[in-house]
Amino acid sequence: MKIGIIREDKFPPDKRVVFTPHTCAKTVKRFPKIEFFIQKSDIRCFSEKEYLEKGISVVDDISNCDILIGVKEVPVEKLIPNKKYFFFSHTIKKQSYNKKLLQSILNKNIQLYDHETIVDINNNRLIGFGYYAGVVGAYNGFRGFGLKFNLFDIPRAIELRDREELNKIIGDLIIPNIKILLTGKGRVGSGVKEVLDFMKIKEVSVNDYLEKEFNYPVYTNIDVLDYNHSDTTENTIDNFYKNPELFVSTFSKFNSITDIFFAGHYHNPKAPKLISNSDLSNNEFNIKLIADISCDIDGPIASTIRPSTIDNPFYGFHKINLKECDYLDPQALVVMAVDNLPCELPRDASEMFGEMFFNHVIPSFFNDDKEKILYNSRITLNGNLTPRFSYLIDYIND
Repeated sequence: MKIGIIREDKFPPDKRVVFTPHTCAKTVKRFPKIEFFIQKSDIRCFSEKEYLEKGISVVDDISNCDILIGVKEVPVEKLIPNKKYFFFSHTIKKQSYNKKLLQSILNKNIQLYDHETIVDINNNRLIGFGYYAGVVGAYNGFRGFGLKFNLFDIPRAIELRDREELNKIIGDLIIPNIKILLTGKGRVGSGVKEVLDFMKIKEVSVNDYLEKEFNYPVYTNIDVLDYNHSDTTENTIDNFYKNPELFVSTFSKFNSITDIFFAGHYHNPKAPKLISNSDLSNNEFNIKLIADISCDIDGPIASTIRPSTIDNPFYGFHKINLKECDYLDPQALVVMAVDNLPCELPRDASEMFGEMFFNHVIPSFFNDDKEKILYNSRITLNGNLTPRFSYLIDYIND
């Protein structure tokens, strides 16, 4: 089985890779029938030398490979017909900007497996970069807070070699007596939480967070029922996920006591919004920085009006004029909404992603896909949409 690791040709370039030199070598040792071919790239976070030192081939042409694996979308003109591809296609939500990509995949008889659709029998995602989005999002949030209030000026995460260097920096920070709110208990939330715990910021209960004052920095990690309520159905997490439109937001109780808000939750468009323009303009609104790691534009947080970038991660949202402004403006809420955060620690993010792929996907190639990992994640087959993704038919025909 020949597996090609493709060069990331989408612009702006992405330094991440699904299989690192270490994971390639580990995979070949465990599954000797696999042979890797690394397409040459001058932007990848691992050098060609690092692959060669592990005995992995580095080539220009990967057209002889059976399976082609990348991170971001493959440009239409780079797609090779009749191949199996794994990458984030960003098509399953009918994203208009990638309609042509999915149409071309069908026309070229490509089998597409989307990283985002690789799930277990309970429909839980098995691989993703969310954890490092949380780690970098937390780092960026504290960096923005330090710049806003002239507390400290730390390097950008992308300037650091790895997580170890990041830990050294955040371990030395002195954080004032503030309250930090974190939503989300999945991969993103766990990444943020690990940073907060590493910094020895004390976690407190939701009730203590709401009712008590502290002489040291604290945080609380809230779940959906901590900020949503229903009078028409039983207040259970299962009910919320099934019928979010039956709930109303109670998030406003956090607005007057929170200093930094890390948004690490998944937001269903049918769910109540969290922070409105009227909340932002309220005199009691106390939040000074929102790190919207989920980066839902025009979503649950009114101040997230656009993505920010790795080069310019912060913008301001004027709490009176309700428009974008300089984040250093005294009336500005600082917004961090970088939508490709794991790219700032590409080596660590790639290592973790590759381990997930090794553990959950590779075995399916050799065990007749007994857990239906491949079957459930395959979007296209023989020039058609697979049954699970047949809902995309109007999207590609529109």
